[in-house]
Amino acid sequence: MKKKFTVAMLVLISGIFVLSSCRQQPQYGHLKITFKHSVGKQPLEYDTLKYVNAAGNHYMVTNIQYFISDICLHKPNGDSVLLNTKNHIHYVDTDLPKTWQWTLKDSIPAGKYSSISFTFGMNKKENRSLRFPNPPESAMFWPQYLGGGYHYMKLNGKWIDTTGSLHPFNFHLGIGQIYDSTGKITRFVQNYFKVTLPASSFTVKNGQTVDLTLNMDVNKWFENPNIYDLNVWGGKIMQNQKAMHLACENGHDVFSIKKIEVLNPKK
Repeated sequence: MKKKFTVAMLVLISGIFVLSSCRQQPQYGHLKITFKHSVGKQPLEYDTLKYVNAAGNHYMVTNIQYFISDICLHKPNGDSVLLNTKNHIHYVDTDLPKTWQWTLKDSIPAGKYSSISFTFGMNKKENRSLRFPNPPESAMFWPQYLGGGYHYMKLNGKWIDTTGSLHPFNFHLGIGQIYDSTGKITRFVQNYFKVTLPASSFTVKNGQTVDLTLNMDVNKWFENPNIYDLNVWGGKIMQNQKAMHLACENGHDVFSIKKIEVLNPKK
């Protein structure tokens, strides 16, 4: 009887072991984003007066700095994976090559994904003054009396006005303000916005890193759905909510995915 009991226990334990070993362990990969900038189909060239926007403004770009945050990957079945557990805010600076790539620390569940979304700038909770004590991010501060926090973007350059004169422009986005008839600020406007991009479907496999190239087309800041004329709005818009609102509406069409590549494919 004792022998039969022992054999039965061994069979049961063996069965449990087999079932446990057959269960698929969770599989994860990683995401890296490479940032590029263009005007139309050509790579952006700096400090050269060679571009014309939809309003007919002849302009040049000197530099661009901006934040993106809260990357989210979307599956074909509607499920989403928000990548914000660690370094969920990234600063891009066209003068600093080290900022042109962002390897997210989050582990991404293996599987197929159909699109990616992110916040341009930072949401109200995250966009708080003094969160970045050191440069270069600290230099993006937005004046406290204008709402505080940080610029979402600084796009700096020069344009030729209707008289043929060359003027600097600071196409800056951040918290907007509403003023009364006396010039007093009555409320602030959160101008951050969400960008969603189809990714032509890509697959994250266990142990692999997917490198996604995200491109900003500078000309699109000035054309869709609003024709943005620098001669109308001038060179500084930090205190012009109407101008910033138009720019933010155009911003939904500025980014595109240019390439998706697996960096460490398994053999």
